[in-house]
Formats: sequence, structure tokens, C-alpha cells
Amino acid sequence: MDSMPNAIVLINSEIGDESSIMERLCDLDQVDTACLLYGVYDLMAKISTNSMDNLEDVITRKIRMIPGVRSTLTLIVSKCCE
Repeated sequence: MDSMPNAIVLINSEIGDESSIMERLCDLDQVDTACLLYGVYDLMAKISTNSMDNLEDVITRKIRMIPGVRSTLTLIVSKCCE
């Protein structure tokens, strides 16, 4: 298991704001991957930080504050294989 906290953030956006949100996500150092999606959610961001406090800060003060983000669902990662 990674020692750094990781999360997958599923994002609902305003119609037409998907591309600009993805650009903003890609500009964040803590975002490892950002994807446009088809389905219930419009975008996904996988984020890594050095602490749970920083993880909370990235989600609440950076991702959720991007113009056009309507709502998020955060999944805290327990274990990954690559």
C-alpha cells in the first residue's frame, strides 16, 4: 500500500464546462490523472498528496472551487496495483 494518501474524485460539471475543468485539473500538481467520462459523472481525477490534511485541502479548496464544478464524490484509495 502506498504511504501517501490517494483518492479518486468523481466530478459532475455544468454542461459545456467539462474541457475547462479538465484543463484546470491538469494544472494541479496533486492530480496524477484527469479524464473526461461518459455516464453519471463527467470527469474523474486521481490525486496524491503527502497527508490527509493536504488531501482534504486539494478537494475542498482547489477541485470544488473550479468554476463549473457542480458536485464531487470522493473515493479514498485503500490499495492499488499497477
